[in-house]
Amino acid sequence: MAVNEMPATCSADALSARELYRFFRAGDEETLALRGVSLRVRRGETVAVVGPSGAGKSTLLACLAGLDEPSGGEVRVDGVRVSHRPETERARLRARHIGVLLQNRNLLPHLSARDNVRLAQRAVRGWPAVPAAELLDRVGLAGRAHALPRQLSGGELARAGLAVALANSPAVLLADEPTGELDGGTEGMILDLLRERAADGCAVLVVTHSSEAVRIADRVITLDDGRVRDADRPADRLADRLEEAHHAAG
Repeated sequence: MAVNEMPATCSADALSARELYRFFRAGDEETLALRGVSLRVRRGETVAVVGPSGAGKSTLLACLAGLDEPSGGEVRVDGVRVSHRPETERARLRARHIGVLLQNRNLLPHLSARDNVRLAQRAVRGWPAVPAAELLDRVGLAGRAHALPRQLSGGELARAGLAVALANSPAVLLADEPTGELDGGTEGMILDLLRERAADGCAVLVVTHSSEAVRIADRVITLDDGRVRDADRPADRLADRLEEAHHAAG
């Protein structure tokens, strides 16, 4: 099977990870960032991953996206293994089936918002299903299509990054702190767009510290010291605790 093809019959799990380990070595020191993490995300489901800084959340997302290779375990999208392939194959799978929104907003600085979306679409033969202009309109940037990233505000950068992540109409959408440092109105818009993607059948996984992001989740997974400490935690209760902690810190 070609790496950019999905099987005709897929399981309900659009994304699954089994026993993920990730080691980092610096000189004689070795750090274990992930310690046997397993999870699944079904089509149409939104899962929030929470935990303290340094818990391994961003490392987990990078492995799920095929941006990094786990040292052990495997990642599958619609039953097709993404991990333990050459980088070129992982890139093809990611371009066709996985949308990724990183904290740096995944935008090339020398390209306009529209051209960033078009570049993501060109990575997939037979695309786009949705024109770049329409995607930018969906995220409220119809009037900023020709702006460079440095000309966009923080909220506009977040929305442009989301448009790039959605450029390939992905089966799986992975977002790393998509609403960090955004005002309430922009955060609400981003979360509404994530909800819409899940309603359309996309599997959405969000790494977040935001109580509002947790509230839109169907399930919550707590990561701590590279391990899953709690899965399927009640979202509303956890969101209240996150909000209380934020107020206390402020």
